[in-house]
Amino acid sequence: MPKWTAKIADFIRETDKILLFVCVAASLFGSVAVLSATRYLETYRPFAVQLIGTALGVFIAVIIAGFDFDFFTRHYILAAIVGVVPVILTFFIGFAPAGTDDKAWLDLGITTFQPSELMKICFIVTFAAHLSKVKENINKPKTLIPVLLHGAFPVLLIHFQGDDGTALVFAIMVVFMLLAAGLSWKYFVAAIGVALVASPLVYFLVMNEDQRARIVSVFDIEADISGSTYQQYRGRAALANGGFFGQGLFRGSLTQNGGVPEGQNDFIFVSIGEELGIVGCLAVIILLCIICIRCLKAARLCRKESGKIIAVGFFAMMFAQMFINLGMCLALLPVIGVTLPFFSAGGTSLVCVYMGVGLVLSVYMHRNTRTIHLHD
Repeated sequence: MPKWTAKIADFIRETDKILLFVCVAASLFGSVAVLSATRYLETYRPFAVQLIGTALGVFIAVIIAGFDFDFFTRHYILAAIVGVVPVILTFFIGFAPAGTDDKAWLDLGITTFQPSELMKICFIVTFAAHLSKVKENINKPKTLIPVLLHGAFPVLLIHFQGDDGTALVFAIMVVFMLLAAGLSWKYFVAAIGVALVASPLVYFLVMNEDQRARIVSVFDIEADISGSTYQQYRGRAALANGGFFGQGLFRGSLTQNGGVPEGQNDFIFVSIGEELGIVGCLAVIILLCIICIRCLKAARLCRKESGKIIAVGFFAMMFAQMFINLGMCLALLPVIGVTLPFFSAGGTSLVCVYMGVGLVLSVYMHRNTRTIHLHD
């Protein structure tokens, strides 16, 4: 049997077919939601981009899954370069699309690209490689300090870029990956204490007026409905329109005329809620929860520490974005520009998410090296 056919047989036998199927189902669901939320623009481009991103993403995920995840952790320096250099370029040639106020995108000519999405995946690889090497001494200060500097680097880089929502996602990823590596709970208790003491200083001395207004809006959604709370106010109205079963696909009274800003992007959950109701919202949450659970299962089954940490890292990315995005849409958290994985519009970001899926599939496939590549 040719080697490539044996590799295909290994993939079909060993891959996490449930994870791959649910990811495809989620992105196809998201594509239809994007189509509905952008019909008022009289263009099929966002829908086409989602479909192309799904097809390309699945292809890349399968290719990545074919490599042992150790291949990526061994080449962590290359992963760091691929992840960091495009982000640094945004400080010089980045631009801010309409509706945003931070220059976190690059113009590739045929499309735009937010490099921080790629850096999330590269960071999972580099941080997993670092943590797996020092795991036995992770709680020793001389080991922990370089680890914390590694974790702080992407958080601060994205913060200075101006995208605090993505910086928060990175911070949550760091916390979960440190937990997976065995960091003592005492450090987390100390960190929480420092954060509580520092929070008033951050609020009054670090945050600007707009950021403080967004936090205040969580406690009073009608405080400034013509300004900082407008998006969430309209979003809640759209969700109220949906009720239990929704107004029907392509029939949402606010969705179909662009009544909710970024209804195809950050607030895609709101568009789904108006047209498909609570039932549609629960379907979104269930699909994303299944993906998160499959990531944790891959982490649990994997024998190597680097594989466990990779799977936990991608789980943390998914969980953080889902938690923050749903909190924004339900007006429980301030609007900080975090998208909903597999559902929000954006082809390059969708492809990057599938790169992370490929890493988890690789962890699952190579969880037990005795049962893989039997034909080699």
